[in-house]
Amino acid sequence: MKIGCHISIGKGLLKAAEKATELGAASFQVFTKNPRGLRPKKIDEKDAQRGREYCAEHDIEVVCHTPYITNLSTPKPDLQEVTIRSILEDLHIAEAYGSKGAVVHCGKHVGEGEEYGKQRMVETLNLILKQYDGPTKLLLENTAGQGSELGLDIQTLVELREATDYPEKIGFCFDTCHAFAAGIWNQETFTDLVDEMEKTGYLEHLYCIHFNDSKAPYGSRKDRHEKIGQGEIGSRALALFLKEARFEHLPVILETPVEDEREYGDEIEYLHQLKSNA
Repeated sequence: MKIGCHISIGKGLLKAAEKATELGAASFQVFTKNPRGLRPKKIDEKDAQRGREYCAEHDIEVVCHTPYITNLSTPKPDLQEVTIRSILEDLHIAEAYGSKGAVVHCGKHVGEGEEYGKQRMVETLNLILKQYDGPTKLLLENTAGQGSELGLDIQTLVELREATDYPEKIGFCFDTCHAFAAGIWNQETFTDLVDEMEKTGYLEHLYCIHFNDSKAPYGSRKDRHEKIGQGEIGSRALALFLKEARFEHLPVILETPVEDEREYGDEIEYLHQLKSNA
């Protein structure tokens, strides 16, 4: 299990990878571009190559995340066009960084209804993926269910993937906080959750876990990350993920609220302690 955290890409991929080593991280996540915008970003090819080489040498796995503002279900044609261009760019950046996947949040139907939102999301995914033939997967992340967010539960995510023309180009990213807030797992139902992942085929296409505690209570549908052991989920429940053999091959990425990335070093050490004591 490659335990790591989210790191700023502001100084380039190589510096981010070196920071991962400094923090004791075996994996790290970076944004492909500004998380609050869809403005194009030019790749620094030399830095990307040096970063890839460093990660290969130190056995560090990179995960990329697309901007939060992305909406795969937008009903507006102009925004759909911008979204398609942006995610195509994200996939190419993730490929340049050596990432197996680029995480994207599921769509929001923004009042058009859940069925419309799903259909629009599948349409947008098809328009994106017919133009990309690289090795990087587009990873659908489960949501907390705030507002009109789609993709709360495992079955819906599997159905969305299978409804596209390019399921082989799509994988999944599982967020512990989102799932808890959505009401699809807690300590008592953990085994049922993982069994469902396996039975539906979700598990074989799961590429990473976002590992976060939750400030909001179970079933609240509020996306509020908290440091491990300081939230509503708690260390005992989260430790179940660390000891689950079916997740052993995955990168586990902390996205907890820190004021300084150095704080992640302590959390990573804490997760190793939880895993060894599990």
